[in-house]
Amino acid sequence: MKLIKSLFLSLLLVSTLSARQEVDVNFSNLAINDFIKLIAKITSKNILVNYKVNGTVDLVSSAPIYDDELMGILISVLESKGFTLVRNGSVYEVVRSTEAAKHNVNVVTPGKYAWGSLMVTQAITLENENVDIVAAKVRYLISKTAKLMTMKESNTLLLTDYPKNIQTIKKVIKGLENAKEIDIKVVHVQHAELKKLHTQVNEIVKSLFNAKVASQIIKVLINTDVNGLVLVGRADHIVKVEALIAELDKEVDYNEVVQIISLKNSDAKGVLTTLNEIVSKQTFPDPTLKPNISANEEINSVILVGNPTIIKGLRRIIDELDKEKYQVYVQARIVEINNNDAETMGLQYGVGAIDTASGLYAFSGNFGASGLTTAAGTGVLAAITGGASQAFALNAALDFMQSTGVSKTVSNPSILCVNNQESSIYVGKTVSIQTGSAVSTGAVQSNSFKREDIGLELKIKPRVSSVDKVTLNVDVKLENIVGIDQNSGQPITTKQTVITEAILRHGESIIVGGLVKTYDKEDVAEVPFLSAIPFLGPLLFSHVDIQEQKDNLLVILTPYVIDKSEKLSSLQKQLGELAKFQKEFNEEAFKKIEEMNQDALPKKEEDK
Repeated sequence: MKLIKSLFLSLLLVSTLSARQEVDVNFSNLAINDFIKLIAKITSKNILVNYKVNGTVDLVSSAPIYDDELMGILISVLESKGFTLVRNGSVYEVVRSTEAAKHNVNVVTPGKYAWGSLMVTQAITLENENVDIVAAKVRYLISKTAKLMTMKESNTLLLTDYPKNIQTIKKVIKGLENAKEIDIKVVHVQHAELKKLHTQVNEIVKSLFNAKVASQIIKVLINTDVNGLVLVGRADHIVKVEALIAELDKEVDYNEVVQIISLKNSDAKGVLTTLNEIVSKQTFPDPTLKPNISANEEINSVILVGNPTIIKGLRRIIDELDKEKYQVYVQARIVEINNNDAETMGLQYGVGAIDTASGLYAFSGNFGASGLTTAAGTGVLAAITGGASQAFALNAALDFMQSTGVSKTVSNPSILCVNNQESSIYVGKTVSIQTGSAVSTGAVQSNSFKREDIGLELKIKPRVSSVDKVTLNVDVKLENIVGIDQNSGQPITTKQTVITEAILRHGESIIVGGLVKTYDKEDVAEVPFLSAIPFLGPLLFSHVDIQEQKDNLLVILTPYVIDKSEKLSSLQKQLGELAKFQKEFNEEAFKKIEEMNQDALPKKEEDK
């Protein structure tokens, strides 16, 4: 008590009579109840203490403080113990902080400045933000014992807290509301298609602004009544979007979005099918952006209508599809080789069997001796095929075999094919074959027939992999009439088919074979004049020898790849020159091989 009395005396000595007094306060380990009495004495306030507040307080001041600030210090000390001061008339009452709001704290008019040290209540009305959302954001700013409630009907926040906290919260709310200032602008669309423009602007807005941040959200609404877009959001954001719309809302040049593309090398119907397949697999954010594609077969053109960017992409595809296509000119030579005759010739020339592809190649080696070709002929051959005299030798061997009756050229078809498209050629005749007969009630017989194609059919589908290499899908079908059935009177036919695939270089020949036709051949030996005697002549002076014969069918194919159509006439000219040199080659080769064969005969006789 002596310490308290001495402290009171020192405070009274330094006090002045001014309205706001400065005091020097320094104490240590002072009981809170004694501190309340000290503050009441200095400030001349009546303080009612209904609760025993335990604890001590230390205050160290290096400079004088004003007496009215002591109330704030007292409230701070009481708050640390769970108490506070409320004013009830001329008396300040110590109450629990959690119950302060129930003791008729001072109410500050909305919009007025809250000041002082005591708790007050103030209503804060919000205009642009939802009160519940704002309350959740500022709740951490209020003091531990403050009370906060919301009134949705008036969008008002009711807060009981210390004035300084209330002022801080009001500043935060003002910042939130300023960020939430909403503006509305109607932008009339003059040229662009409204729905397409709305889709484009919406996509761009998503990229420009973060939809997860409330202050950045901007809505783009469509209004068909005024043919415009309604923008809702912050004013500065609306300005940016409005400028964007002005850039996009320009008069459309229909020359860019409607294009008629004439095709030079492709079929319009085929290109249309390809484009429709591509477009059908694409997804468009707006279905109206899907292009309209049609074809006009009369002028062989494709018509595109749609967005310029999409049309540009389709145009690039059409340019690729309409490139000049490779063509392949295929020369075919279909040869039948009699096995018996071929065996005889093979023995005669010492090359073995020549009725197969390998045997024919071996035999043609005899026609490839150096010096047999002219420089001009070899030059033409090299210009066409890049090869040498081996091609001359193969053709010469085939021609020689035909001249001796060993082989028979069934057909020499040539066919011009477009890359990846099947081409066919047919040479033959149509015959009637009886399919049935019927006898009417009047004993009149009627027969029914069907017409059948008998001949050669060649189908080729090329697939060019480079300017000098091509894959050929070959289908050869050969049908012949070999006789008449004695019983039925119907023709007897044979069918030979080759289906194969070969990869060849430009101008390279390939022999495809392996199909054998077997039949009986009658040889009649007669004694002149005597064999003509009736009855006895054929029996005594003639002899019929029936031999089994086999014919081997070989197909020789030579493709020429043409990358540009103007090269076709040049190729035809070169092939004509090549045929002339082939004839010269054959004459010299036939003579040479006969001389070689004659030189070999004496040696064979001596061996015997």
